[in-house]
Amino acid sequence: MISTKLTELLGIDHPVVSAPMGSVSGGGLAAAVTQAGGLGLVGVSYGDAAFIDEHVGYAAERGGVWGVGCVMFTFDERPGLWDKVLGYAPPVIALSFGDASQVRRYVESAVHSGAQVVVQVHDTEQAAVAARAGASVLVAQGAEAGGHHKTQSTLPLIPAVLDVTQGAVPLVAAGGFADGRGLAAALALGADGVMMGTRFAATEESLATAGFKATLVSAATTDTVNTRSFDVVRGIPWDTAYTARSVGNSFTRTWSGRDAELAAARAEVEPEWVAAVARDDTSQRAMFAGEVLDLVHDIRSAADVVRSTVTEAETALARLGPLLHTS
Repeated sequence: MISTKLTELLGIDHPVVSAPMGSVSGGGLAAAVTQAGGLGLVGVSYGDAAFIDEHVGYAAERGGVWGVGCVMFTFDERPGLWDKVLGYAPPVIALSFGDASQVRRYVESAVHSGAQVVVQVHDTEQAAVAARAGASVLVAQGAEAGGHHKTQSTLPLIPAVLDVTQGAVPLVAAGGFADGRGLAAALALGADGVMMGTRFAATEESLATAGFKATLVSAATTDTVNTRSFDVVRGIPWDTAYTARSVGNSFTRTWSGRDAELAAARAEVEPEWVAAVARDDTSQRAMFAGEVLDLVHDIRSAADVVRSTVTEAETALARLGPLLHTS
């Protein structure tokens, strides 16, 4: 068993966290990861009352150390939903994508609710803000991640954030992790665990559609693209500092790099796009996935992903032992 500051703080068995991917990370996935000894997070990214009641409610009923992931700027636009999340008393609240004032406000509220508060950061400035705000755990997410990210790669970001925080709070590495080799590497860099998204999207318990899951298994890392087109067609006001990594398809080939044109044509394009998503048309729908796609070859149970990740990490770390020599 691998014990770190993260497992000790949260009282979990394994330093493995499932990313709170909106519309993918439901209560079933979060509960399965938690029951396997990791930290399962329900993704309520854009705030939907019915989704919260169904999936956060399910995770709460199953118990253990579980959490909810909230995108701060979107919750500001949906009054009442933050209180709805807090009403389920999640032991962990994971916050992402907010400015400094939002970080301070949401962290304070989450701490007041009694939760351990995880804040995702993408550079050292954000790390300093989150640490000062009172975050219990930081997640350093690199540009290898699926979905929204900034530009710095995970490998240099982890030690840079550690230098800023001086190890005052546990650090979880995200972006580029799908197995135990990645967990071992993250631990070697000084992180206390990993957050994995794409690998957990390709599990039996994931809410990803059949077409999405089939694509995750068949696509390669070189098939991914960074795009804003899915944000533009949905009318979601993402900061331009962020792009989203997705499996490329006909939609991205048509619209990536043409944000202004897509925004102008949105009234015409969006209804057709929504209909395509509803029928799981993988040539059109968003399929957020990271640079780990070359490592994802099957659909497995979430519990198996947790167990194999830890076992592989233990093997990798043990293999390093004979390489160490003292003079």
